[in-house]
Amino acid sequence: MARTPSKTRNKTRKAKSHKKTSDRSKPHRSITARAGKTRPGESRLGESRPGKTRPAARASRTSAEDKLAELKRRLLEISDLSAASSVLSWDQATYMPKEGAAARGRQGATLQRLAHEKFVDPALGRLIDALASKASSLSEDDAALVRVVQRSFEKAIKVPAEYVVRASVLGAASYDAWTRARPANDFAAMVPFLEQILDISREYAEFFAPYEHIADPFIDDAEEGMTTAAVQKLFKALRRELVPLVRAIAEQVPTDDRCLRQTFGEPAQLAFGLRVAQRMGYDLDRGRLDKTHHPFCTRFSAGDIRITTRVREDDLGDALFSTLHEAGHAMYEQGVSVAFDGTPLGHGVSAGVHESQSRLWENLVGRSRGFWEHYFPQLQQSFPDQFTGVALDTFYRAINKVERSLIRTDADEVTYNLHIMLRFGLELEMLEGRLRIKDLPEAWRAAMKSDLGVTPPDDRDGCLQDVHWFGGGIGGAFQSYTIGNVLAAQFYDAALKAHPDIPCEIASGTFTALHGWLVDNIYRHGRKYRPNELVQRATGSPMRMEPYLAYLHGKYGELYQLPARPS
Repeated sequence: MARTPSKTRNKTRKAKSHKKTSDRSKPHRSITARAGKTRPGESRLGESRPGKTRPAARASRTSAEDKLAELKRRLLEISDLSAASSVLSWDQATYMPKEGAAARGRQGATLQRLAHEKFVDPALGRLIDALASKASSLSEDDAALVRVVQRSFEKAIKVPAEYVVRASVLGAASYDAWTRARPANDFAAMVPFLEQILDISREYAEFFAPYEHIADPFIDDAEEGMTTAAVQKLFKALRRELVPLVRAIAEQVPTDDRCLRQTFGEPAQLAFGLRVAQRMGYDLDRGRLDKTHHPFCTRFSAGDIRITTRVREDDLGDALFSTLHEAGHAMYEQGVSVAFDGTPLGHGVSAGVHESQSRLWENLVGRSRGFWEHYFPQLQQSFPDQFTGVALDTFYRAINKVERSLIRTDADEVTYNLHIMLRFGLELEMLEGRLRIKDLPEAWRAAMKSDLGVTPPDDRDGCLQDVHWFGGGIGGAFQSYTIGNVLAAQFYDAALKAHPDIPCEIASGTFTALHGWLVDNIYRHGRKYRPNELVQRATGSPMRMEPYLAYLHGKYGELYQLPARPS
């Protein structure tokens, strides 16, 4: 799970979809960027035509440069405030004493309010207006910055500062309560928090009415231009392919994964995972690894991008694959051009593209046979008592075991998306008013039984397992994981076409070609391009499921000796 400097996104009063305009403060006047127009005296690329430069043109260009410098100065200050808030959030999730939660909520709210107020300052809006009107004369990077800031500004001015404070305080208090409620299996303790979070989530959506569906504002925050209807269409098509595959594998003899269920010391687990992440490309001069309740990655600046993990001494896979997953997020952030640092361009372009990187490194690389041809002997050296006599094939099958399981973060590649679809469906029901918070545990159990064939024995391994809703927001929290799975295979497929030797490099413990392709085609661009534009540029097509389905059927068809997929 990737976190960027704190950004509040919470929610509405009315549960059902509507199209009337909500009551809200009058927004700043329309900001109209016309980046594609050719201005008098310029070529199609914004370059001056040959001839003597007129004084007015020089003055106009100087004025634009001054305004751009002022815009970047203001954005850097806002970025610093947001990053400071993120440092406090990281500390709360890692080292903060348990009695610090109340003050931490207040401190975070203060910083987020200040950042929000500075971002919705009318003077900033006027700067954006002035620069948008001159976008065709700006460099490609600066024009992209104005476009991204314009979009964010037009959203931010719809959200009152007092809402930002309320949402931040509630999210911090709810998260703190969740860290105790989940281990204690105490859903009742979370009901008051979750009811407030649902209310504030609906309130947020109301700021962006009219909408086709109440979840649309949240999904658009995470995946620019995507809607509830588009996600439902994707999920329907994917479910049609996944359910028969899960059923066919479930009919096989269960894979023996006992080699993963031994006792593994925490220091050795952390050291091995971090060593692999470094080899993949995670730069520890600009990052660090710490423990937390629910693993995440967070960025404070280009030089400080941190990851967290959790350790279970009776399950090797939890810390190992969580570390590789978060390292994937971190390598994306570390790969963004340093020229974008301190601006809205200096982050991953969308939640789905971000998840594609964590899932690519965790699964397509970290669960591949070639990867373990190199690293399994090193794992045996780290844990000689546990893995002496264990064959590589046994280990490889164990880490890719497919089973109907209770926990999303432990789920295999084949069943994982069914967990996401379940959560997405429950989110919609809560937002629409069809599911009350107090009925969530029973609805969760029923959905798990229906979709995955297993029933949680308690709420700890049921509706309390994920932090997302309890951290301050219901809506748009989960669909990006599945989008990330689909894009991960599409990006990897494109990288293989450019560098067919990537699998051989991975088998030798080298990741230069793959990491380099990802930096060149995805990472360095930050938010310069829109998500769909980035995917098109990198792969030659919009997002499509075929590479992902081919990957799943190819890998797991071989592992479980299934019939070839019909063409």
